Amino acid sequence: MPQIKLLVEGGKMQPGPALSQQIGPLGLNVGQIISKVNDATKGFKGMKVPVELDIDAGTKEFEIKVSSPPVSELLKKELGIEKASGEQKKVQVANASIEQIISVAKTKLPNMLCKDLKAAVKTVVGTCVSAGILIENKPAVEIEEHLKSGKYDKEIQEEKTETSPEKKEKLEKYFKELKGEQEKKIQEEAAAKEAEVAAKAETSEKEEEDKDKKPEDATQKDASEKK
Repeated sequence: MPQIKLLVEGGKMQPGPALSQQIGPLGLNVGQIISKVNDATKGFKGMKVPVELDIDAGTKEFEIKVSSPPVSELLKKELGIEKASGEQKKVQVANASIEQIISVAKTKLPNMLCKDLKAAVKTVVGTCVSAGILIENKPAVEIEEHLKSGKYDKEIQEEKTETSPEKKEKLEKYFKELKGEQEKKIQEEAAAKEAEVAAKAETSEKEEEDKDKKPEDATQKDASEKK
């Protein structure tokens, strides 16, 4: 039984050459497949979702299996961010509560190899490290150590997934201040870089002027010696 694996945007799968090349030779109706995949993934709007199509080549019937989105996609959805940080050591893109991390871990656990929820939480925290996401006002790498020491065992055992409005407000306030500091530092670094480039350009221009003057000076020197 042929099997086709796809990664589609929830509820917004579109026709394209790659899809036609995979499905076309099997004699299936591409439009019908797109419609059914979109219906099956509409609950994951705004996220990339892994989809498997199990196709019966004889009857042309197919079965759609939808897996939960990658952890990175679930985090983006949960935290309302568009993309992860490209410079996680310098730029943080969000500040999550431990409850939000547990929520993502619970969603993803059925599709993970993790033995329990705590192991799933550790995996999600690991993704936060590489994505530049703070947790509880701290770098995610510090939260990894807290998990090892059992600091959040109570929240994990109780499967807490709701963040109180008061806590959410404090996390947002902290991140807003941090974001302002980050932007200020980035602007300062950009200004310093521009100044450095300008200085190099000025030095290069001066060197060129000096080169142009040397032949003239040499000519004047020769003329003076001949006298």
